[in-house]
Amino acid sequence: MKVLIGKIFEKILSACKLNENSFMLGLFSLLWLILRTGTKPSRIVYPCQRTAAVNSYLWLTTYMIPFLRALPNKMLILGKYDLKRRVLPALLAVAIVGGSIVLWEAYESIREKREIGLKIVGKIAKFESASSIYVVNGTKGNDDGIPRLIDLMGEHGLLFYKSSKYGKNKGPEGLISRDDVVIIKVNSQWNERGGTNTDLVKALIQVILDHPDGFVGEIVVADNGQAQYGSAGSGGSFSWNRNNAENISQSIQSVIDFFAEKNYKVSAYLWDTITTKKVSEYFEGDMEDGYVVNATVNPRTGIMVSYPKFRTKFGAYISFKYGVWDPKAKTYYSDKLKVINFPVLKTHSIYGVTACVKHYMGVVSDKLTAMLGARAHNTVGKGGMGTEMVETRFPTLNIIDAIWINAIPKDGPSTSYGEATRVNIVAASVDPVALDYWATKHILLEAARIKGYSGLDSIDPDNNESGSFGYWLKLSMEEIKRAGYQVTADEDYMSVYVYNL
Repeated sequence: MKVLIGKIFEKILSACKLNENSFMLGLFSLLWLILRTGTKPSRIVYPCQRTAAVNSYLWLTTYMIPFLRALPNKMLILGKYDLKRRVLPALLAVAIVGGSIVLWEAYESIREKREIGLKIVGKIAKFESASSIYVVNGTKGNDDGIPRLIDLMGEHGLLFYKSSKYGKNKGPEGLISRDDVVIIKVNSQWNERGGTNTDLVKALIQVILDHPDGFVGEIVVADNGQAQYGSAGSGGSFSWNRNNAENISQSIQSVIDFFAEKNYKVSAYLWDTITTKKVSEYFEGDMEDGYVVNATVNPRTGIMVSYPKFRTKFGAYISFKYGVWDPKAKTYYSDKLKVINFPVLKTHSIYGVTACVKHYMGVVSDKLTAMLGARAHNTVGKGGMGTEMVETRFPTLNIIDAIWINAIPKDGPSTSYGEATRVNIVAASVDPVALDYWATKHILLEAARIKGYSGLDSIDPDNNESGSFGYWLKLSMEEIKRAGYQVTADEDYMSVYVYNL
């Protein structure tokens, strides 16, 4: 019934030129607010409801409340009901809500002025072998920033699509095949600006689905918020009410639902749900979802490597380390599993910076390793995430979300709307160390300087003091280099390509 009435209101609103009649606009906005909010007050955060609340506030304070207050009391008593005593407080309550929205919108307007523009300069590496970094400056996330990033990569030799034929952004050396299972590893432990921008996630999913050879694989958005800490004190969530996006109600789950409605094989898996369940590998006969833990402590970094093993919504058996498991052939297809590492750039109260390397804390099981005496989080400062990367699955591509960043030293990883600074950048590289070093130095540190924050040494990648971000980033780099990957923290070995929207 509510849906039917809602449609009738929509017809009336579109047919009438209500913007020319403030009285009718306010009246219909009030009715719409009451109808749509109903028994679910959380809808009040929706943009359309906020607009209706503002219109209702203006209508009530301009027309209705003054009118009712001006009427003699005897005209507002119907039988046993004193309308002035019963109706007026309710209208005042709506007016208060609307007024709060007005104030919030004003605050939002002020908050938008937190945006700063950074001049990003491209460069060519002085020496070989170099790591390439691709940067799109000026994107808001819900535009064509991600497609432009893919184009920029292709223009400079990094093809996103793997294909037997050469073409725009595709070729035999491309990253993503049409039948791959792609894990998009995001930040999900924190709401507001603490999580990966969902507009960017949505755009990346669409880019994968647009594979020129026709995508027939799967996409899984995943993370482990460790079932602890986080905005709700219980770990990660894909259904936060307040998200990092232009429309803050757009959660990761709503993005997944958007593609699911179109019958795409796109799903989400919150590894929090299996983070305390220790399992064995598929080849050992264990088909259960859970975490595989190597109980041997790495002698250099102290980490006890752990990783998720799970069945996707569409039936694929995934080992984060070994790849896609075929239960009939009893074999793994390692090259069919790709990981896109997609963190949001922000400060960290303990380790200085959260970016690509630190983001692998969302791959490990902190709880299981803690139970076994080698808590993973304690190894970050010793280079443990570098060990984790190379002993499980190295990311196919790293993308840093720097639309909104937390540039306040030692303030993150939680990041409220008010704490965040907008810089409108997204950057990518195959090399997670180079991307972390460059993004921290030229985005995070530069924004912190412009804002006048203190304690900049904690986010300076050139600070090599024991325990600093620069120190443990280099320890992580040594772990990755030891495994044979091209990584660097030396800008002379970095090429930076920039596209300005």
